[in-house]
Amino acid sequence: MTGQVLEESTDLTVHRLSVKTSMEEDSERADSTLSRGLSICDDTSSELQRVATLEPRGLNSRNSFRGRGALSRLVSMVVTLREWAHKSLQEEEERPDSFLERFRGPELRMAPSRISSNRPDQHNSDNGIKTKKKSDAFILAPADDLYYHWLLVIATAVLYNWCLLVARACFDELQTNNYIVWLVLDYLSDLVYILDTCVRLRTGFLEQGLLVKDLKKLRDTYIRTLQFKLDLLSIIPTDLAYIATGIHVPELRFNRLMRFSRMFEFFDRTETRTSYPNTFRISNLVLYILVIIHWNACIYFAISKSLGFGSDQWVYPNMSDPEFGTLTREYVYCLYWSTLTLTTIGEMPAPVRDEEYLFVIFDFLVGVLIFATIVGNVGSMISNMNATRAEFQARIDAIKHYMQFRKVSKELEARVIKWFDYLWTNKKAIDEQEVLKNLPNKLRAEIAINVHLETLKKVQIFQDCEAGLLVELVLKLRPQVFSPGDYICRKGDIGKEMYIIKEGRLAVVADDGVTQFALLTSGSCFGEISILNIKGSKMGNRRTANIRSIGYSDLFCLSKDDLMEAVMEYPDAKKVLEERGREILRKEGLLDNLRAGGLTGEQMEEKVERLEASLDTLQTRFARLMGEYMATQQRLKQRLTVLESSLQCSGSGFLSDGNESTIDGDGTRSEVNIQL
Repeated sequence: MTGQVLEESTDLTVHRLSVKTSMEEDSERADSTLSRGLSICDDTSSELQRVATLEPRGLNSRNSFRGRGALSRLVSMVVTLREWAHKSLQEEEERPDSFLERFRGPELRMAPSRISSNRPDQHNSDNGIKTKKKSDAFILAPADDLYYHWLLVIATAVLYNWCLLVARACFDELQTNNYIVWLVLDYLSDLVYILDTCVRLRTGFLEQGLLVKDLKKLRDTYIRTLQFKLDLLSIIPTDLAYIATGIHVPELRFNRLMRFSRMFEFFDRTETRTSYPNTFRISNLVLYILVIIHWNACIYFAISKSLGFGSDQWVYPNMSDPEFGTLTREYVYCLYWSTLTLTTIGEMPAPVRDEEYLFVIFDFLVGVLIFATIVGNVGSMISNMNATRAEFQARIDAIKHYMQFRKVSKELEARVIKWFDYLWTNKKAIDEQEVLKNLPNKLRAEIAINVHLETLKKVQIFQDCEAGLLVELVLKLRPQVFSPGDYICRKGDIGKEMYIIKEGRLAVVADDGVTQFALLTSGSCFGEISILNIKGSKMGNRRTANIRSIGYSDLFCLSKDDLMEAVMEYPDAKKVLEERGREILRKEGLLDNLRAGGLTGEQMEEKVERLEASLDTLQTRFARLMGEYMATQQRLKQRLTVLESSLQCSGSGFLSDGNESTIDGDGTRSEVNIQL
């Protein structure tokens, strides 16, 4: 019995020792984890969560389970406190300056804490959702089509308020007969106004050439503008006063007129986008004039109502007369009166009262301004519409006067006039270089590529050329139009240009101009060999055939200087072009192999450079020798002068026999031996 008790006590002791040992190991592990520095806070959080999720190893004792559970709860509490402190610090941290953010890369920002793969915390997942929502924020760019379509919607709502609010305020019958329709339209426009305010809060702008998408920055920028104050005034619910005044007082909604800037913005963007800007400008001007006449008609009816209908000859006639009692007649009569008054082209009954005189004077002043605006704008628009035709006609007139002054033959004069007529009829009278000169080189190159690149690729020697060289070449192409029977080039002429056929047909003819050897159509090219200066060509840089235009031909011309300037920066491409040119000459039997084996262009350039360097060296040496010669001559003259002076001082009867020492002007001593 005693042995059994001792054995049980021994087992219990060993078990307690094992439990203590495991608890001590867990405690030491937790202490070592908590003792890490703040610089490795991410690893600390992961380690604490790992310790907290440790499963109990020994389940033989109830006391050991309690100890390990307590340790897990302690670690979980530490993790929770740490995350709460980290969250508080993040909320209190100030937002970094946007100017500094542009210089600090994303690698300098504090990286978020890593989440344990075993138990991701809810806070970090919430932050991830917020970050995703912030990055996916909907921002409208002013250049987008969606923004333009929204401008159409808001401009319609603004124009509705500008045209119908004043009419409903002045013509009571218009308001009362359709008040349900007006209520629906009014609150639809209010909804559009509110949505437009939200759109403005999410409309980006360019900063440093990039679209700003920071919602806080967009909001702050919009709030600081005057337009925000006007927009805020335009959505104030002033129609709540309907409760006291009734719903037939549309004057309460006049604050909706303050959003007029959106309508002007829509007109400006439409003028930029449309393909018929002059027509749109005229339509826009007519719309402005109609709105002014409409407002003036409504004000005239309101003044007549306040003074009394039919009280004198100037106001609107008495509405008791059935002829003037309908709503249509009321508005048409007032609109007619307003049109005659503002355009000052008709006679209306003279005013009687002082108020009437003041209103008519104001109308006359506005009418003068409207008339001047109409004349000026319409005249300018018509001039712009006919500017191209007027410029083209001026060129024709100048050439006609020149041909008449120089007594050019009628046949040649008729050919010139027909050539100009062909240009205008086929819309080829525009100078492309003049039109595109205001564009940057990048856009000019893109337009030129879209227009000319496919044609240039058809040239055999330009096949598989570098893209950069093709871009350089398309910027240098010049369109030319030839009349029927014109010679583009003659055999034996010096080749200074190459031609690419865009439209038309050309014939390779004999010297008589009648016999036809070949026919060149769209995409063909000629003259490229003569401008490459290929070594060994039997024809040199001269034309090898007569080429004549059958009808009107539209060609692209590339001069020799432009080609050499383009290939100067592409030496490899230049070699490829010359090699392909040699292949063409070799196939046609026009390549002299003996002459082709001479010096290449690069070798000739190197030789010329060496000769120039040698010539510079010789010139330098010659200049140095000339300087030495002049210095020696100057010293000799100085010595002779000193000698003459010495002889004069000694007298004519005294001559010293021996050596005489003199000092030259340059400080050297010289001895002169005088023999008697």
